Amino acid sequence: MDMLSSDRRLTLSSGRASDDEGDVLFIGTATTLIRFGGFTILTDPNFLHRGEHARLGMGLRSERLTEPALQIADLPPIDFAVLSHHHGDHFDDRAAAGLRKSLPIITTAHAVQKLDDQGFGAGIALETWEHVIIERGDAAVRVTAMPAKHAPEPVAALIPPVIGTMLDFARGGQHLLRLYITGDTLVHDELHEIPRRYPDIDLALIHLGGTQILGILLTMDAKQGVEALRILRPRAAIPIHFDDYTVFRSPLGDFRALVEDEELTTEVRYLERGESSPVRAVIEARHH
Repeated sequence: MDMLSSDRRLTLSSGRASDDEGDVLFIGTATTLIRFGGFTILTDPNFLHRGEHARLGMGLRSERLTEPALQIADLPPIDFAVLSHHHGDHFDDRAAAGLRKSLPIITTAHAVQKLDDQGFGAGIALETWEHVIIERGDAAVRVTAMPAKHAPEPVAALIPPVIGTMLDFARGGQHLLRLYITGDTLVHDELHEIPRRYPDIDLALIHLGGTQILGILLTMDAKQGVEALRILRPRAAIPIHFDDYTVFRSPLGDFRALVEDEELTTEVRYLERGESSPVRAVIEARHH
């Protein structure tokens, strides 16, 4: 079994995912498959079917309106997962039943405890700005927890802790790609610290949806999504986490319309569920 060392390094067994596939596949909600730099990574595994209900805590549930593009059985071997927080639209009963129990899952301490209760014993807990390095041969990805705010005060006390993640890929000591995943967050003051510490973000996966519960906004709506892009200034961005659940109140169409009206430095790429976006073009754009 892969073991985390005292200096927060996880060395994976060799012989798998050695090629640079170089794409991001959108499965649905915040679930994507990232294949790059010798690693295959799953984000926020949500595989409920249309009509099934995600558990959101406090006795609340939300109906899924879309079908995931892949089932768990369709996935290639996964090296590790990143999880913004433990809610039913990010880690559901199907994920709990179908993913391998030894899968390393990088997330919050709260989620690691929840995952452990579900039999997932390889969770890796990160506080904001902490990191872990996953390595295989000469390939490595440094995963750092980014600040995220899932709810305004005082509602925040009722919502599980959340992180975003920054993935820095390297091979042979050469940096290849910086990929940021917002996690479920609102625009908040700490977001400004991210580009100060981590400039030159190549690609961002931004959680939209404008989730509302009892009239309270819990994830970025269209306006906040555009504001986040202005703050973070990634070279390219892919919106995810939209139009999937009844609690998502800000459609992707609203975001697209705002992006068209703005003069952003970011190239926004839109994916249908099941579509993938190549990563190489983002890297090449950095050198032009």
